Amino acid sequence: MNCHKNVYITTPIYYVNDVAHIGHAYTTIIADMLARYSRLTGKKTFFLTGTDEHGQKIEESAKLRGKTSKEYADEVSGKFRALWDDFDITYDKFIRTTDEEHKTGVQFAFEKMFNKGDIYKGEYEGYYCVSCETFFTEKQLIEDEFCPDCGKPTNIVKEESYFFKLSAYEDKLLKWYEENPDCILPRSKKNEIINFVKSGLRDLSISRTSFDWGVKLPESLNEPKHVMYVWLDALLNYITALGYGNDDKNMEYWPANIQLVGKDILRFHAIYWPAFLMSLDLPLPKHIAAHGWWTRDGDKMSKSKGNVVNPKEVADAYGLDAFRYFMLREVPFGQDGDFSQKALMDRINSDLGNDLGNLLNRIIGMSGKYFEYKVTSKDVVKFHQKELDEVNEILSGIEGYIYNMQLNRYLEEIWKVLTIANKAIGDYEPWTKMKEGKADEAMALVSLITNIMAKVALLLDSVMPEKISKIAQCIGLEINTQNYTKIIGNKELLEDVTITKIEQLFPRIEELLLEQAKPTDVATQPAKKEEKLEEAIEEDNLITIDKFFEITLKIGTIVEAEEVPKSKKLLKLQVDLGEGRNRQILAGIKESYSAKELVGTQACVVANLKPAKLMGMLSEGMLLAARDENGLNLVRPEKPKISGTKIS
Repeated sequence: MNCHKNVYITTPIYYVNDVAHIGHAYTTIIADMLARYSRLTGKKTFFLTGTDEHGQKIEESAKLRGKTSKEYADEVSGKFRALWDDFDITYDKFIRTTDEEHKTGVQFAFEKMFNKGDIYKGEYEGYYCVSCETFFTEKQLIEDEFCPDCGKPTNIVKEESYFFKLSAYEDKLLKWYEENPDCILPRSKKNEIINFVKSGLRDLSISRTSFDWGVKLPESLNEPKHVMYVWLDALLNYITALGYGNDDKNMEYWPANIQLVGKDILRFHAIYWPAFLMSLDLPLPKHIAAHGWWTRDGDKMSKSKGNVVNPKEVADAYGLDAFRYFMLREVPFGQDGDFSQKALMDRINSDLGNDLGNLLNRIIGMSGKYFEYKVTSKDVVKFHQKELDEVNEILSGIEGYIYNMQLNRYLEEIWKVLTIANKAIGDYEPWTKMKEGKADEAMALVSLITNIMAKVALLLDSVMPEKISKIAQCIGLEINTQNYTKIIGNKELLEDVTITKIEQLFPRIEELLLEQAKPTDVATQPAKKEEKLEEAIEEDNLITIDKFFEITLKIGTIVEAEEVPKSKKLLKLQVDLGEGRNRQILAGIKESYSAKELVGTQACVVANLKPAKLMGMLSEGMLLAARDENGLNLVRPEKPKISGTKIS
């Protein structure tokens, strides 16, 4: 890593379909730590984050909220950016896929791949998960038509599409994995990717015509009804942010050193992304690093459970720097982590309060009591060469942990150094030295501790910048590249310093500062006085708005209808939902409607219902109807609508 003049660090661009949660904060804090450390050590650094704003899911979410797609994207993207600014995230660019220069760059890349022969026109038919914006083969589905990633129903899509020749890059990808052992971190994740690629890659559908919220294809193709598949659009942000396809002004930073992703999107970054780059004749990233997920108090987080961690609430209650330290220290990178206030309090009280904060307090106390806050390093080597050697040995390879994504190990090594410092005070008892008239030895001890604190401050600045700035103020240290080189790189000692008293950095926390997560399910709520209201809630079987949004309702046009033999109730209908093919739906409405009168009429259809067999025939949806004492009636639009129109 040291041989690289430039350092480029990226987070995934976050999908604007929800507010920022602890997983987003985790990724961004890691990236910010890497960027801060790289800058401090003298590397020219570019740190990218941003938001992913195109796709069918965004279009549908915007409509449900009565907003245009751009209005909805502006709103959610703004919240992400505001949170990162509040967290003092030091990004160099915040990219949005709705930026004009991004669109231009994506179109440039598409045209280049097309001209190379890696993109061709065809027709796609298969299963598509709107929630994951992902296509699947029938073999990949869990059972029937459910997404293997999120478990939600998929839609059968048949439409004209442009395809990327992903299959042509299978051998090249396997060669890249083999020749670059650390291209995917942690290494254990790479085996999953290799096995997936070895199972065979299908060409990738990279355009859609069933919606229009996305980047249009290049004008040279004259395909106005096509928009790019959201993952092609999104992945290219990592180079369009550097000016690719425009002015190339920051392309000197490519290839990226570390591209951070969650483990759920590793496949897109470790297969599709390098294949796109190969097609564009661009070098591949050095490391694609996939982190794990976070639970809360041992449970998976979900809105329905009411246990989603709001990162801003935690940072406001416990302090941003303490939150950053906890996230980076608590779990090895790549593994799943568990957030609990108890664990956070333990880290604050033990690691930060006792080990770090109290050590600084002892420097302040001893220097003030014995030496009027004046500390000199002239005798440190004479009396404490052993401790200096131990510290320098520990720190000699510490940068390797940073760029190999062993961030918890990096912090563990720093805490070993703090242990040496705290132990030295007990071993040498400076108060006894003063009683014995050995002020020079006592001074050497205080100076040893101060020098160790200087090293620790420089190494922790990327982790806890606000608290470290106070430590640096206390020991008269400037946090800059020059001092990093002198004190960490060259192992030099501080010149004479004057200690400045500061307030306690990490006051002890005795009780939880936030309310514990409470289940939101009605059945688990305490009994209320309004028993009638409670009974009504239970009878109505209320669901959350999120559950309702999982239902896809569309206008369907009945193009064919016939009776089902031997059935008193069923009609077999062929219904057009704007999908390029008709759905077969069996409806129990024969007693209320004749087959003939239904042809050419419209009805409201539940379009993402799991298909079922009735009397040996497949039914791919359900018509909505209402029945009372006057009989049954289909739910229909007031005026004719285009087949497939979403109901919201």
